[in-house]
Amino acid sequence: MKGSIVMEQDTQLQIQGGPEPVRDPHRSLHSETGARPGEHSGRSGNPLVKVAGLAWLEFEKPDLDRAERFYADFGFTVADRTPETLLLRGRWASTACLVVRRGPRLRFVGPAFQAAARDDLDRLARGTGGTVTAHRGGHGVLLRDPSGYPVRVIHGVPELAALPERAALPMNVGNFRQSGARPARGNATQRPARRPAQIQRLGHVVLGTTRFGAALDWYLDILGLIVSDFLYLDGQRDRGPAMAFIRCDLGTVPADHHTLAMILQPRTEYVHSAYQLTDLDEVAASGAYLRERGYRHAWGLGRHIQGSQIFDYWRDPDRLMFEHYTDGDMFDAAMEPGWAPLSASGLAQWGPKATAEFTGTHDPHVVVAAIKALADKGNEIDLHALRGLIKAMGS
Repeated sequence: MKGSIVMEQDTQLQIQGGPEPVRDPHRSLHSETGARPGEHSGRSGNPLVKVAGLAWLEFEKPDLDRAERFYADFGFTVADRTPETLLLRGRWASTACLVVRRGPRLRFVGPAFQAAARDDLDRLARGTGGTVTAHRGGHGVLLRDPSGYPVRVIHGVPELAALPERAALPMNVGNFRQSGARPARGNATQRPARRPAQIQRLGHVVLGTTRFGAALDWYLDILGLIVSDFLYLDGQRDRGPAMAFIRCDLGTVPADHHTLAMILQPRTEYVHSAYQLTDLDEVAASGAYLRERGYRHAWGLGRHIQGSQIFDYWRDPDRLMFEHYTDGDMFDAAMEPGWAPLSASGLAQWGPKATAEFTGTHDPHVVVAAIKALADKGNEIDLHALRGLIKAMGS
């Protein structure tokens, strides 16, 4: 082909010297490719309701004192503490974003989502056979997804008032000599403190499931979530997605790239949850503080591809994983799902290689044994696909 390729805005490729412009079929997408004919659309045609956001996550832990020490160092503020329950919050006006109850063993209980209206709870109860009950000063319906997670949908739970937080640091960017403008930070230094982060809010939760297809459709059909990005095993796209990043459908209002992410795994489990900070310095400086305190670092700093967040991952003393992040993508309902191959190396635009501490593939033989056991029981999980997943997580 003669001539060179140049981009005309974001709508077409012009081949200079060629017969006519070539239209880019993914001109408005955030991914290199979109869906092919017949692939999952990433949304339900008639969802029961459309939830407005992720309210909180619930855990059980035997040692609330140890849990409180980590959460304080990680950047949460204690909203309430009793001998049996610990409520943790961010700085923005919201409900508590973590509910930790004393229990006989470590357990992720499940997520709670915010209903857009009180009537949505009645609609959920009628459509699922559930019951609307009083809950934490408001009302809620307790459901169960196909993976077995209890999923609570709430409305009317009183918000906690906002707390003071530092503003994003001013940055000296731009060509001040040419523009004649003054720098944002003239005659002043930049010294972010090493201290616990100031968490603003709960961003998302990632769950592993052996029933990926059924769980995906449930969240789309029942809660009205929509897919931002699908990931598939390289060379196995015809088998469908193995991971989905899912957001709330707020119409023309932009929502977080993902409120929930799910990945096909050999066992159903909590993978991690993520909490927003004000800027890169808050992520990096609070990470230095956690390292000095002796906490286990899982992966980071880096910038994700799907969602674009600047990330840093940590393990608590019970080895649960928590993420600090800043600067995530926000999409309105017009954005269609992107499709991309799944691999550990494809999870970040820049940053260190994904660690075994993050991917959980310290011992692939244990994972293979778990997959075989599930396949022998006739579980929905696909043995061939999961072998591909192990390969992806090591690539």
